Amino acid sequence: MEPTVDSVRHFDTRPGSAVYSSFVLKLYDAWVLGISNRLAWRCGTRKVLLPFYCRHVGEHHLEVGVGSGFYPSHADLRAEHHQVTLLDLNEHSLAAAARRLGHPPVAPLVTQLAGDVMQPLTMLEGRRFDSIALFYLLHCLPGAMNEKARVFAHLKGHLAADGVLFGATVLGDSAGHNWFGRALQRTYNRKGVFDNRHDTLEALRAALSLHFAEVCVEQEGVVALFVARAPLHRFDSHES
Repeated sequence: MEPTVDSVRHFDTRPGSAVYSSFVLKLYDAWVLGISNRLAWRCGTRKVLLPFYCRHVGEHHLEVGVGSGFYPSHADLRAEHHQVTLLDLNEHSLAAAARRLGHPPVAPLVTQLAGDVMQPLTMLEGRRFDSIALFYLLHCLPGAMNEKARVFAHLKGHLAADGVLFGATVLGDSAGHNWFGRALQRTYNRKGVFDNRHDTLEALRAALSLHFAEVCVEQEGVVALFVARAPLHRFDSHES
């Protein structure tokens, strides 16, 4: 049984978000998308992650945990076809991603929203999206995977009828890290940037299956790639 509002403790998501200062965002692509993805997590950005992103991004898209804005800015999103909503707790990330996406009339219409995805997303009330992306968000959230699943509870009601929620997350200690990955894992978890040491592929699949009828989870290197469709609503009275 998933935790109810009374049984879920309050989680502070700020440490995983606060690290993205303006200075860090300037280094993000080179360090995270270049060195870390290729050598530590063994899941190439341009070979695996960007094609995966492009296959699933829709016309009305919600980007949750926007990082530097690399993925939507490299997905050939056009003003005549796409609208993008950026949701993040960090104002620096929101501003950087919005700048990177460019400006109409060529670039898609971009909306910036500041919010904590672990809390009810009242700012999204009445809005539905063809796609919702969570790239490298879950491993930064506090708690066990069944507790991080609150994000699925908060987001699933904002999917269009045929919409898709998809993303990627770095798995924990049992995923088969190399020495570089283990070193980064220890450092990031100690500093509070990550909270993922016990995250597993099986736990992610179980968490998604509580909220979606169609779930696909695969592993590339030590990264889980997930796709979920057809939201389930039987737990709605306990999720906020």
